Amino acid sequence: MTRDPALLARYAESLFWMARYLERVENLARLLDVTQSFESPGREAESWFAMIRINADEEGFAKLGLAATADNVKRFYLLDRTNPTGIPASLDAARTNARTLRPLISTEMWMQINVFHRDMLNIQQTELQGDQLSRLCGRIKQGVQAHTGITEGTFFRDQGWDFYQLGRLIERADQTTRLLDIRYHLLVPQGAEQQRATELTQWGGVLRAAAGYHAFRRIAPPGFTAEDVVTFLLCDTAFPRSVTLCVDQMEAHLTQLRRRYSLRGTVAALERAEELKAGLKGRPVETIIAQGLHHFLDGVQKDLILLAAEIGTAFFRDWRPLAVAS
Repeated sequence: MTRDPALLARYAESLFWMARYLERVENLARLLDVTQSFESPGREAESWFAMIRINADEEGFAKLGLAATADNVKRFYLLDRTNPTGIPASLDAARTNARTLRPLISTEMWMQINVFHRDMLNIQQTELQGDQLSRLCGRIKQGVQAHTGITEGTFFRDQGWDFYQLGRLIERADQTTRLLDIRYHLLVPQGAEQQRATELTQWGGVLRAAAGYHAFRRIAPPGFTAEDVVTFLLCDTAFPRSVTLCVDQMEAHLTQLRRRYSLRGTVAALERAEELKAGLKGRPVETIIAQGLHHFLDGVQKDLILLAAEIGTAFFRDWRPLAVAS
């Protein structure tokens, strides 16, 4: 029996993208839920338009000619099948990749993604309001988490596992930087003492969107600051969604591909991951904020695009990224 059979490029590519799309779906559900929970009275339009900015969807949203209202943003991400960054299109793409992977993935994985996909096709307009939206977002998160659990329990640990994890980790790190970037600009403290309680509540919303609220509270000082939240989301190597931990794990999977499977194409990607990690660990967060957090996060996002491009160029059939770092 061949212990480590060769993995076809189309399978590596489909695993990478299936994982990315499903991770994106969960993150969108988290953002929608938290945006509704923590929208500021009188600033609802600004709060909801932050969703558009996080995903760099200003142009696509503007083409529809819609006002930046809560209802329009919800429909854009939950009902509009033509929006490539929305939940319906992302699930369509994940299922298409899963179909390509039928010879590799378990029957349980295939069945679960089909049931989940069918459920999301039946979202009703009435589910986009109030408590019903929270329940819908919970259902979406649980659908992705069920996929993750089934995959953990049934997927064979060969090269395909590493490509699956690389896609998932790149998307997760990217989404964390986008959340932190836009929320920091909306919520950064202005110095007024009377705003302190509101700011702490809002930063709690940021942490909840990143599924890190309870983990952060275990280690945070009682009077935590914006810098503490930024440090946690960027650098804490015990938090699964921190950018640094994601990069560490990407490096481990790339190293596994190089050492166990002798895939030489990992060299450029490993160098890119090492540079990214050095940038994250090279400066204190206070310095990063003082010099411009947006500029720093923009650089991290471009580095993640380039890292994905190194992987895609080396191993996939025809790498054509949707975004180009410049």
